[in-house]
Amino acid sequence: MAGGTPALRRALAFEYDLGFVRRRYNRLARIYPFFELAFLLPPGIRVRAVKKLELGPGARVLEVGCGTGRNLAYLVNAVGPQGVVYGVDASDGMLAKAKELCDRRGWQNVRLLQQDAGEMTLPEPVDGVLFSLSYAVMPASRQVLAQAWKQLRSGGRVVIMDAKLPPGGAGKLLRWPVTVFSRATVLGDPDRRPWNELKELGSAVEMEELSFRTYYICMGRKV
Repeated sequence: MAGGTPALRRALAFEYDLGFVRRRYNRLARIYPFFELAFLLPPGIRVRAVKKLELGPGARVLEVGCGTGRNLAYLVNAVGPQGVVYGVDASDGMLAKAKELCDRRGWQNVRLLQQDAGEMTLPEPVDGVLFSLSYAVMPASRQVLAQAWKQLRSGGRVVIMDAKLPPGGAGKLLRWPVTVFSRATVLGDPDRRPWNELKELGSAVEMEELSFRTYYICMGRKV
């Protein structure tokens, strides 16, 4: 973890096994929409992230860590009735909420899968992969990204939207409260840098920062 003394870095380390993460998110499933307000999520950021996938009618798309389904409406709209939306999550509690949403909306083209994202497999390649407020909480995130990359067609896009600490003095000031709150709630690691990990996969990366550089959307394309 960048910044701080070695002792502070150890005290704030984000090291959780998948079972712990699953249990935490099962408990959060009923109140998860609250965190959209608590973390001051920029208005419209979900729509912006989905647009960067550049999906068309009939496309196949995967959301890794789909949670309660906060992005499913945007993804279903982007691919149309002939497309398919795959939602993968390790938490059965989160997926139960997502299924309730699909049933209410009558979506027939959403496939919800309870899988370990580091080992996930799909029945077909996809045209886009979305991580939305999920990458920073995943154990072995590099393995997860590599596995998602395998599911992606050539020319397809990976889009990752998440939170981070801003650079400079503001980041140093916010490090302690943000880290403590994240550990106590959603388990997010604000020091994850997926844009660097996308580059390691051989992707050119586009990056957009929002809300005083506390949120980002990064995109990599598979060539």
